[in-house]
Amino acid sequence: MKTDLSKFQDTLVKHVRLGSFPVAVRMVKQGEPLPERVKRPAQDMQITVATCQTIAMARRYGWVLAIGDEDISCPLTAVAFGFRRPSEFYVKGQACAGMYTETDEAGRVSEEQVEKFSFGEYQYILVAPLHRTVFDPEVIIVYANPAQILRLLTAALWKSGGRMTSSFGGRIDCAEEIIVPLRSEKCEVILPCYGDRIFAQTQDHEMAFSIPISRVEEIIDGLEGTHKGGVRYPIPSFLRYTGEFPEHYRKAVD
Repeated sequence: MKTDLSKFQDTLVKHVRLGSFPVAVRMVKQGEPLPERVKRPAQDMQITVATCQTIAMARRYGWVLAIGDEDISCPLTAVAFGFRRPSEFYVKGQACAGMYTETDEAGRVSEEQVEKFSFGEYQYILVAPLHRTVFDPEVIIVYANPAQILRLLTAALWKSGGRMTSSFGGRIDCAEEIIVPLRSEKCEVILPCYGDRIFAQTQDHEMAFSIPISRVEEIIDGLEGTHKGGVRYPIPSFLRYTGEFPEHYRKAVD
């Protein structure tokens, strides 16, 4: 059954009230056509970009973009998404060591645990704001504040109950946003990485939440169900109480 993206868009607007557009993502294989009027950063803007930058353009500008090897400025993204082969320097952990880890060996462990596509597996990363999506997305990424992420998390657990487990590396969050949920078919809470905050200008109060397309209907049902149960955003304050005032305020009235 085809996912109703417009219904999902309306449900997010109603229950989560996001400050930027949800972003639909599809990995495009060699030879697969791109939609019409898609922007290519190197060709159309004469710049190269990081994946997080591309997502930010989609969620803040409302643009549809595709990025391949020639469009990407971030070497770590290029390796993770299989657009370029990793060097021995990368494999040994030396690109991580000294900045994120104390030693090359610790850096090697960190790099090994980044989810990656194989070299040449895909040609492009295709992104679009959800309301302008004309392709079949594989993952939906939502940027929001922690209270809004909480709203999505409770929706994700509406049918199954239990707890959600996400894994954080502090680096290369684009792989956590796209590759991890695409493979696991599970929702992920994302802590935006350092590069996301520098190059995509993600703000201190923002987090992200990734939803595999197979889970969208569950999130719709979960947002509606938890709403009926009394869970809301903005989260309502409890205001039905009598406040206390300083003793000397009593002298202000007869």
